[in-house]
Amino acid sequence: MSVAMVTGASRGLGRALAGELAADGWDLVLSARGATALQEAAAEVEERGVRVVAVPGDVSSAAHRAALVAAARKLGGLDLLVNNAGVLGAEPLVPLAAHPLDGLREAFEVNVVGPLGLVQEGLALLRASAAGAVLNISSDAAVVPYATWGAYGATKAAGDLMWGVLAVEEPGLRVWWADPGSMRTRMMAAAEPGEDLAGLATPKEVAPVLLRLVREARASGRYTAEALAAEAALGARAGLGAGTAR
Repeated sequence: MSVAMVTGASRGLGRALAGELAADGWDLVLSARGATALQEAAAEVEERGVRVVAVPGDVSSAAHRAALVAAARKLGGLDLLVNNAGVLGAEPLVPLAAHPLDGLREAFEVNVVGPLGLVQEGLALLRASAAGAVLNISSDAAVVPYATWGAYGATKAAGDLMWGVLAVEEPGLRVWWADPGSMRTRMMAAAEPGEDLAGLATPKEVAPVLLRLVREARASGRYTAEALAAEAALGARAGLGAGTAR
């Protein structure tokens, strides 16, 4: 059975991705800072009949990364690594002129250094898999200069370049960096308090869209949930038209 590791799995997109993967029959290693919320998420996905190991901790910790990979090894290997955990660097977001440098350092440690460290730690298992893949959660803030999103966006831009290089250096793996778009999450609410998030997609709506990359074994590259959803809608309309033509 295939094994996936999902960081930041206690809530939001990470929890939704874990649920979708469990529905597809993946065994899971789950990580998040909050032990209680992580155990709740693990219990929820375990109801799907898959094996689940919850390892609370921070991806910026080398010891935690080693524990995650050790857990995957006990389950039989590592076929998919989902680098989803992330922090904003400041809550709420502030202009660069006022951004705390300690927060910027933390954001780079969690959003860039930690994910690369996890890839390095698990690379032998990923290479050994028949379909080793890494799914990295990016952001449109990586490519668009939104006011107050500069520090967080810088970490995601760094990640995008880093994952592109990894895809070149590890052609035997599939490496995706995917922008889920704005979602109705606690992180988004913390970033811009007072903003109306009612019209945004939920993580449960976005997760199956992003997992098309895994299910269809897409080529390495940068993707957006918006484009993937539009492509799916177009395909559905084409299929409906073909089905009704006589």
